Amino acid sequence: MLLLLDTPSLYFRAFYGIPESITAPDGTPVNAVRGLIDMIATLVRDHSPTELVACMDADWRPAFRVAAIPTYKTHRVASGNEEEVPDTLAPQVPVIEEVLAALGIASFGVPGYEADDVIGTLATQATGAVDIVTGDRDLFQLVDDAKPCRALYTVRGIRNLQLVDEAFVTAKYGIPGRAYADFATLRGDPSDGLPGVPGIGEKTAAALITRFGSLPALLAALDSGTADGFPAGARTKLAAARDYLAVAPAVVKVAHDAPVPDIDLTCPAKPRDPERLVALADRYGLDSPLNRLLAVLADR
Repeated sequence: MLLLLDTPSLYFRAFYGIPESITAPDGTPVNAVRGLIDMIATLVRDHSPTELVACMDADWRPAFRVAAIPTYKTHRVASGNEEEVPDTLAPQVPVIEEVLAALGIASFGVPGYEADDVIGTLATQATGAVDIVTGDRDLFQLVDDAKPCRALYTVRGIRNLQLVDEAFVTAKYGIPGRAYADFATLRGDPSDGLPGVPGIGEKTAAALITRFGSLPALLAALDSGTADGFPAGARTKLAAARDYLAVAPAVVKVAHDAPVPDIDLTCPAKPRDPERLVALADRYGLDSPLNRLLAVLADR
């Protein structure tokens, strides 16, 4: 089984869930580093993956998405095109990357793409079962019972993950289990700066996707001029948002073809660089969480 980690989602969760009083010997906060290591230990222990990838953001706001919808994530821009990240979290990200490298856990991003796109590509390429650990509902679009590919949603914590499959999506949103991206395009997502179709809320979006089966089928019906299947007033609202609907799918849908590197994804049984790992443990005070993770990796 391939376990894909939405790493930015996880280290942000760790950062906000663990006090900044957790520090290295020199006083530097390492709450996100320690939290992420413990999360990975729990996930490996509970799910026993044969392959493990910590997927990263090489570009948190890709140009192709901004070109399509300029408001994409604008509310999270600090300056220029830099993401607003807490001052005490930003220095921890390179430490996380160093620790993962020393452990031998595959960890990478792809220039011009988000971690979501790396996840989408690896999930699509995988020949066996896939579990995606994330706090981002956007990745619900990848669930596929036939593969199977599931999302392990962190809304209730790493120790109480919500298993998201097609049945969950249908029960939660009232749509076909693999139609989340089309549904989200209509509904919009303020957290990502996606406006959606004005006047089309969650219930109407669900009704439209259920009625037509997919966004392309809905747009074909809209362009044909038929009124059949459209709730009262919905057709006019959709027609007014036709320009948005032409470009939004490229923003909402995760890439399935990002140029991911051809590297070994095997979940390691022992660290790749023990000496470097010891040095990092000493410098940042990571002995306890790293020992827990190493024990779990060796016991798989």
